[in-house]
Amino acid sequence: MWPFFAVGAYMYGLLSSPHLTNTFAWIAAAYPTGMHMPIWLIVPVGAALAGLFGMLLGAPTLKLRGDYLAIVTLGFGEIIRVFMNNLDHPVNITNGPKGLDQIDPISIFGLNLGKKLMIGDFEIASVSLYYYLFLSLVLVTILISHRLEISRIGRAWMAIREDEIAAKAMGLNTRNLKLLAFGMGATFGGVSGAMFAGFQGFISPESFSLMESVMIVAMVVLGGLGHLPGVILGAVLLSALPEVLRYVAGPLQALTDGRLDASILRQLLVALAMIVIMLMRPRGLWPSPEHGKSLKTK
Repeated sequence: MWPFFAVGAYMYGLLSSPHLTNTFAWIAAAYPTGMHMPIWLIVPVGAALAGLFGMLLGAPTLKLRGDYLAIVTLGFGEIIRVFMNNLDHPVNITNGPKGLDQIDPISIFGLNLGKKLMIGDFEIASVSLYYYLFLSLVLVTILISHRLEISRIGRAWMAIREDEIAAKAMGLNTRNLKLLAFGMGATFGGVSGAMFAGFQGFISPESFSLMESVMIVAMVVLGGLGHLPGVILGAVLLSALPEVLRYVAGPLQALTDGRLDASILRQLLVALAMIVIMLMRPRGLWPSPEHGKSLKTK
């Protein structure tokens, strides 16, 4: 999902920042006051473009499964990052390593989330407005994912995950269904990327590093493959664990007289915690009850 996160972010940045009007005279002539496209246009376009890229990635990787598919996805993420980093010549589209700045904040129904909201004497900070927006989007995403899981398409995806040969023998078009899964996941990533760009106000290729892709995969594996509550649990734990380990990394750094960098030590502790958990719970902390059922001995 992370490569398509970058696609959605750059789509939002290009359509709501002065970069294109400053670079191309014909765009400046068409939009003398700047593009400043509304979010209702940017998000569908970004989601559609990310979904298209997802299917393009999925087409040559249909025969890959498991770890190999994850490796290809991570590699594609690095390709996107390098591509964005070098797309500043001969035609400057992404502004290369300098990134895109002055990106418009998200505005919904005339409410600018980049500014604080005053309701009488009560003040709601901008970051709080973004928090409630993102929380709402997370709930909507969970609802859509749950409805997909119990739908005919979701059950077909589960059948392909458990045994693709048996699913194909039952008449499922595994190629189209896998491409649809790629496109659907990429669409979610594109929408998330657009929200990220609007919140940050600045994006650059460094915002989409390999470590971020690895953390996304780790959330899914740690929480439990094929189980929506497990993925949520994995995401919450991996987001909170580095902050909790700050209180452990500090004393350990003091014991070494500051020779160990606190951030590196914290990453080491996170890795050790994940290794211990995966050794004790190889299927994840909260795996799907159906996942691996056929492998149980009677």
